[in-house]
Amino acid sequence: MHAITVRPETAEDIRAIDVVHISAFGGEAEAHLVDELRKSSAYNRELSLVAELGGRIVGHVLLTRVPLRREGSEKHVLALGPMSVVPSQSHRGIGSELINASVNLAKQKGYGAIVVLGHPEYYKRFGFVQAKDVQVTCNLPAPEDALTLREIVDGNLAGGGHVEYPEQFVALY
Repeated sequence: MHAITVRPETAEDIRAIDVVHISAFGGEAEAHLVDELRKSSAYNRELSLVAELGGRIVGHVLLTRVPLRREGSEKHVLALGPMSVVPSQSHRGIGSELINASVNLAKQKGYGAIVVLGHPEYYKRFGFVQAKDVQVTCNLPAPEDALTLREIVDGNLAGGGHVEYPEQFVALY
């Protein structure tokens, strides 16, 4: 059995990352989102992680620096997503490896929190809580329960706030 390796994406990984998203989501919207974000100032290759298994890219997660605004102040947190695992490789812990690597990367880079729009039950296992419980909202037209977050630095989300996802995410919705 091969070990899962998580590492930052390289330019050579781009096509394989597209294939992961297209196969996982059954369409091109998420792959297109990643391509659009790569062209934006919000993109940082160090925050784009791939999972390799047996020398093949089988998963990808993108972290994007986004502002968290409240009462005239602003700090930056990381938005996790899209995250995908090739369907034939699901249930092998690849998604877990990508999320844990994302949390560790956020700690290394000094970010105070990670937000994610996704399945709350899934992310709860990694210490994410409902954003509404800490008075955090976002600009995407998604169900309130779908937004979860994890504080990396204790107290970073005290007082709540509003996460402003980049226009590329807004266009997806």
